Amino acid sequence: MSIIALLTDFGLRDPYVSQMKGVILSINENAKIVDITHEVEKFNVKAGAFILYLAAKFFPKKTIYVAVVDPGVGSERKALLVDAGGDFFIGPDNGVLMLAAKEKNIKAVYQILNPKYFRKEVSSTFHGRDIFAPVAAYLSLGVSPKEFGEQITEYEVPSFIEAKVEKNKILCEILYIDSFFWKHNN
Repeated sequence: MSIIALLTDFGLRDPYVSQMKGVILSINENAKIVDITHEVEKFNVKAGAFILYLAAKFFPKKTIYVAVVDPGVGSERKALLVDAGGDFFIGPDNGVLMLAAKEKNIKAVYQILNPKYFRKEVSSTFHGRDIFAPVAAYLSLGVSPKEFGEQITEYEVPSFIEAKVEKNKILCEILYIDSFFWKHNN
């Protein structure tokens, strides 16, 4: 049985995370669901990608990761399933999946297109619940990645600024500050 690991920017105040878990469990009542975090800064794809990358290193092989940090929901952006040699990453085509998936060695990337594996009613604003969660559940039951859609070769990969020193200054991009930093520096 696979672990389904969830990462979102939904927070825990609203019912959205529980709705995703309910959808997964209604398809596979034996699914083992683990929360990576639901406190990614709203719409911060780079921070989500970085946190997923850090967490995925410590999960066992055959884990299914669902990452939903999606400022483009409702747009024409693709839904993806990435086969990373036994690990799978599911989410929007905005780069959130690719840092971690590349680390695990991407074997194939599929655009999720088969509505057979979606909820009957698909909201234009909640693909996490209506597309990504059911795909993860069916994948955990052994459905082949090829069943969900067609293999593609073009997808978004996040770009990060490489840190450099210039005139006694460090120029860099801050992606994420963990909660321990604030606790010890305020």
